[in-house]
Amino acid sequence: MKLIIKLLLNAVAVFAIAHFLKGVDVDTYVTAIIVAVVLSVLNLFVKPILVILTLPITIVTLGLFLLIINALIILLADKLIDGFSVSSIWIAVLFSILLSVLQSILHSLLKEDKK
Repeated sequence: MKLIIKLLLNAVAVFAIAHFLKGVDVDTYVTAIIVAVVLSVLNLFVKPILVILTLPITIVTLGLFLLIINALIILLADKLIDGFSVSSIWIAVLFSILLSVLQSILHSLLKEDKK
C-alpha cells in the first residue's frame, strides 16, 4: 500500500513540475503515473549500471556527474513514453533536481512518528 502511495505522490510531483517548468510536457494524469512507474523502474535497473560505468568521472567531478546520469534517465523515459517530453538535457537536469526536492518533501509527509 505504501508503495502505491509513493508512486502516486511521485506522479503528482511529475505533473506539478511539468505544469510549472517550460520544456517538460505531460499530457494527462495517467501519463504522469506511467512516468513515475517508468522512472522508478529505470532508477532500479539502469541507473546502478550507469553509476558503475561512470564511476571514474563521478569521482573526478565529486559526484556532480550523477546529475547528468539522472538527466539521462529522464531523457530515456522521454523516449519510452508517448505523451511525456523533455526539450533538452539542461531542462532534464533542472527537472531532476526539482523532482528530487519535491519527492523528498512529499515522502517526508508519509513518515510516521516513532515514539
